[in-house]
Amino acid sequence: MLVNAKSLALVENEPVCAFIYDLESLRRHVRSLMSQLPKGVELYYAIKANSEKEIIETVAPLVDGLEISSGGEIQKVLNCSLRKPFIFSGPGKLDSDLREAIKHRVEMIHLESINEIHRLENIAAEQNRQQKVLLRINPMLPDHLATKLSMAGVPTPFGIDEKQLAEAIQLVEQSEHLILSGFHVHAMSHQTDVQRHQRLLDWYLEKWGEWKALVTDTSNLCYLNVGGGMGVNYLTPDQYDWSALCRHLEQSLKQHPNPPRIRFEPGRFISAFCGYYLIQIIDIKQNHGQTFAICRGGTHHFRLPVAQSHDHPVIHLPMGNPRDYGNNRSDSWQTVTVVGQLCTPKDILSRNQSFSDLQIGDLLVLPMAGAYGYNISHTDFLCHPKPQQIFIDSDVIDAHIQRSDQHVATAC
Repeated sequence: MLVNAKSLALVENEPVCAFIYDLESLRRHVRSLMSQLPKGVELYYAIKANSEKEIIETVAPLVDGLEISSGGEIQKVLNCSLRKPFIFSGPGKLDSDLREAIKHRVEMIHLESINEIHRLENIAAEQNRQQKVLLRINPMLPDHLATKLSMAGVPTPFGIDEKQLAEAIQLVEQSEHLILSGFHVHAMSHQTDVQRHQRLLDWYLEKWGEWKALVTDTSNLCYLNVGGGMGVNYLTPDQYDWSALCRHLEQSLKQHPNPPRIRFEPGRFISAFCGYYLIQIIDIKQNHGQTFAICRGGTHHFRLPVAQSHDHPVIHLPMGNPRDYGNNRSDSWQTVTVVGQLCTPKDILSRNQSFSDLQIGDLLVLPMAGAYGYNISHTDFLCHPKPQQIFIDSDVIDAHIQRSDQHVATAC
């Protein structure tokens, strides 16, 4: 684990509250993902998972491109030292964002509605640009592919109802500035069952021929963007079997008579594992028969456990003698609920965790905090100081530190 004496020496605030990111670990992970991709398959990073400059700079040289969903994310991509192809997806795109994307040579724009087709055609005409697009489809899913968090197959804000697909295709084909390059379909999120995901990809490939048959001119039609959806298992060590998915996809593509070019765009599965949220215990108390460890920080820094409705794993780092905050200390092997500083009973990071001789002043580490953690959190609530963000590259401690007294959402 990266949280050790060298990295702790970089933490400046006290009580301790910081995110620590292992950039070398991130680099190794992405290289491994890329090395297993079958021929004809691409991997883009969805920067919404973590758009900090150091994360994007580490990932960008290794992946095929970047996926963005706002004008702000366009700027983060443009400010990176290495220019990579980027694609623009998501509902509710602003006209100003579409203009900015076209201006900066976005590779493809994923269109989410009939209205968006008309809007983009007008904007592309203004700029006299031919723009490649994908149509995002919300298809009807077979019952065996239903999932807890469905992004398609049910009423959602995402994509074009499959019943409207023929109309959408006709509009793009009749336009003067839009080039239909394929389809985007993302039906499952947080998927940890690789066999279910394999069946979903097989179903996509079956549907490809059906959707393609609706297109009059297929000369530019080659991409099937299948989103991300590879889940992170926060509660057990068994993680998503990327190797198995890639092997299965390779065989499926070989059996397809005229396969599309497949594009993945995961976010969580790329950046989650490199991050750690480090907090210090400032009080231990018993209340109505339950023990609480109250820590510097909380869900306003790391909203993920609440957003995911899970009890995050916690690693205990004893710090020797307890600090002089009082004489409270837990007995050996107590069951403890880890909470933050907020004035709400919902500020819970993890329930019913067992610790040995937990003391005030000890550190707790929440791993797998590199995606949808700090960047989705309500950091200004109660005006607490923001945590440090520390980016460490290999053993030389090439550290990039964002101070706790700065707003950390800096552009890349």
